Amino acid sequence: MRTTLFLIMSLLAVNLWAEITPDPSGLWNTFDDKGNIESTVEVRVAEGKLYANILSLHNAPEDNPICIECKGDLYGKPVIGMQIINGLTLKNDIWQKGSVFDPKTGDAYKGKVWLDNGTLFVRGHIGFLYQTKSWQKVSSDTK
Repeated sequence: MRTTLFLIMSLLAVNLWAEITPDPSGLWNTFDDKGNIESTVEVRVAEGKLYANILSLHNAPEDNPICIECKGDLYGKPVIGMQIINGLTLKNDIWQKGSVFDPKTGDAYKGKVWLDNGTLFVRGHIGFLYQTKSWQKVSSDTK
């Protein structure tokens, strides 16, 4: 009886101490270097990997510009709908070992994404050179 009670209490304690990883799924606003809203992106987790696609552009000269900087199959494709986070896997609360894509330059980079205090940080890097952008969750009022 004591052994059973001890096992039940141990299992409950483990569940209470288990770390809950924040889920970055949802709609996020991206910003340019001046702090102006640039786009709205849908972030999702599918089969344990992180992905994101551009849903809309704000303050763009065209409704849905084509990617003239992109290379290969993406050249001339509409920017809205483009996948900009591709296949990052979660390790130690950081999504990594995948790529992030910048349609402005047409370049893909190794990527890292993490949540901190409600802000999604998206980092693209080549070796020790990197750039990190912060994205803000779209409020339920503006959906």
